[in-house]
Amino acid sequence: MSNGRINKQKLLTRVRRIRGQLDGIERMLADDESTFKILQTIAASRGALSGLSAELIESHIESIAAPNAKQADRQRACDELRDIVQAYFR
Repeated sequence: MSNGRINKQKLLTRVRRIRGQLDGIERMLADDESTFKILQTIAASRGALSGLSAELIESHIESIAAPNAKQADRQRACDELRDIVQAYFR
């Protein structure tokens, strides 16, 4: 089954940006930066991860709705989506 309309390069760029934010948090902790600044960066990182997750979930949903998808593939994709959504909200 295809991955919908994923722009792989765009997603990799987003992941690298998130990695940079996490590296920044590590540096700020090591350098005793202000808690406020660290929390701001954590919030930005969470937002970036949420955006990445939303884009991937959207692509997964599109693959389920693909007109040429086989019923078995659709069911498997629905099961996968259910599992990931449950894990996301734990």
